Amino acid sequence: MARKPAGKPTQEIDPDTSPAPGGEIRRAATDMAFDDQSLLGPLFGQFDANLVQVENRLGVFISARGDKVQIEGPEDSVGRAREVLQTMYDRLAMGQDLDAGAIESLIAMSNEPTLEGIVNGKPDAPPIMIRTRRKTIVPRSAMQATYMRSLVRDDIIFALGPAGTGKTYLAVAQAVSQLINGSVQRLILSRPAVEAGEKLGFLPGDMKEKVDPYLRPLYDALYDCMPPEQVERRLASGEIEIAPIAFMRGRTLADSFIILDEAQNTTREQMKMFLTRFGQNSRMVVCGDPHQVDIPGGDRMSGLADAVGKLEGVEGFGTIRFTAADVVRHPIVGRIVEAYEGPAE
Repeated sequence: MARKPAGKPTQEIDPDTSPAPGGEIRRAATDMAFDDQSLLGPLFGQFDANLVQVENRLGVFISARGDKVQIEGPEDSVGRAREVLQTMYDRLAMGQDLDAGAIESLIAMSNEPTLEGIVNGKPDAPPIMIRTRRKTIVPRSAMQATYMRSLVRDDIIFALGPAGTGKTYLAVAQAVSQLINGSVQRLILSRPAVEAGEKLGFLPGDMKEKVDPYLRPLYDALYDCMPPEQVERRLASGEIEIAPIAFMRGRTLADSFIILDEAQNTTREQMKMFLTRFGQNSRMVVCGDPHQVDIPGGDRMSGLADAVGKLEGVEGFGTIRFTAADVVRHPIVGRIVEAYEGPAE
């Protein structure tokens, strides 16, 4: 049975019933009421910060009184704001987190004609989400929704795009989810140990201490999805392995979820070696930003670009391309990416 929306518009008023003359912007107003008053605090935010964020981004005016909200402004913006507030409320009702980044993503997705479908899936299908020990993760952009579907469908996925689009984070979350429910027996995270345009010299310590700085982003994503004590226990038992790509040579990785991060910094030989480690009942995700190649020498072709060129469209492979519009960090990060790489196509 489909879940009945907990909050719904109670009245919609469009004072301009005739077409706007001379291309003027038509204005409208709508009222919304929410059933569960205990959710109004997190919905509105401290000092109504969440409502102010929606107001500023969509150019509307929102007034809240009790369990009712009125939205006024340009007709299209009022419709988007209503859909954003409804989705915010539904997320809170399902026990999901709601922060400024999540709201920003919902606002960005509201420009799509299928925001409800992006967030909740088709009416007869379960919502698109990843459940881990620490949180439930839902897509923050239309491309993230496509990526999350690919993560449960395709054997090998190439996730391409700029930093901040959730390529590695969502892959780690899906891997943790499958490890917890027993779909795979091991989680293997790898990365080429390439310095990003700087020389660090000789690092002290044993092998683990030498390579850990290069693998820190993978640890960060892992600790965000699992309690620290579980991460440490599974690392000690070998259920979770984090290692540079050189350590993959000569192995067959069966019953595993395998993630290669910063794949643009692999050579063609390394990429071929890594892809051919694929074993029975495994899934592999290869993440990278084709615009951030740091291979020493500068004249060696990225193994990621080479592999995508050879394998895109082959059965069992999925390719997801993120753009600056999919950045889910602070909005200014997307503008930085666009400034450096040019507008998204």
